[in-house]
Amino acid sequence: MIIVHHLNNSRSQRVLWLLEELGLDYDIRRYRRDPKTMLAPASLRQVHPLGKSPVITDGEATLAESGAIVEYLVGRYGNGRLVPAQPDQRLRYTYWLHYAEGSAMPPLLLKLVFDRIERAPMPFFARPIARTIAARAKETFILPQIRQHLDYMESEVGRSGWFAGDEFSAADIQMSFPLEAAAARAGLDASRPNLAGFLERIHARPAYRRALERGGEYGLLA
Repeated sequence: MIIVHHLNNSRSQRVLWLLEELGLDYDIRRYRRDPKTMLAPASLRQVHPLGKSPVITDGEATLAESGAIVEYLVGRYGNGRLVPAQPDQRLRYTYWLHYAEGSAMPPLLLKLVFDRIERAPMPFFARPIARTIAARAKETFILPQIRQHLDYMESEVGRSGWFAGDEFSAADIQMSFPLEAAAARAGLDASRPNLAGFLERIHARPAYRRALERGGEYGLLA
């Protein structure tokens, strides 16, 4: 039996969605973030040394990292589903599968960190200095990087409606998290209609909705 070690409001929601798309049976073991730090609980380290989510166990195998989990599940249980058959689309599939965490997420995570620095409690004399540094970092580097990536993704998904080609694939599942994070806190809106349309299409998928029902709250994308 596949077990998903599921942290609320996290990337592991994508794993539940993939499992629903594949029609696989699975169990969920739930973990909750610390309400103050928003970090995963220490109990996750009993599953994987880094103590992060997503993590799955499948028999004797324990696997972390979203992209690796997607590749494992599709390769072992997909029977050709959710992976393009054409070589050019397969190459795009591999690219977007790894772009999601390797390129799209780092500037979004930096924005999250510097947003928290601006809001963090601190001595009054340090507050203006910290907020100035955070605002400067966001304005000169982080936000331009996010805009550049969003423009790039807007253009690429506009080619066919899905990231890897003409059909929905597991790469679209992997790409969902950075785009939902960008929509929640980084300016992705109707001004980029191709990406907005992509989000509408994935949110309408029955498997996506079933995964939300099983996974629970999915509002804070951290």
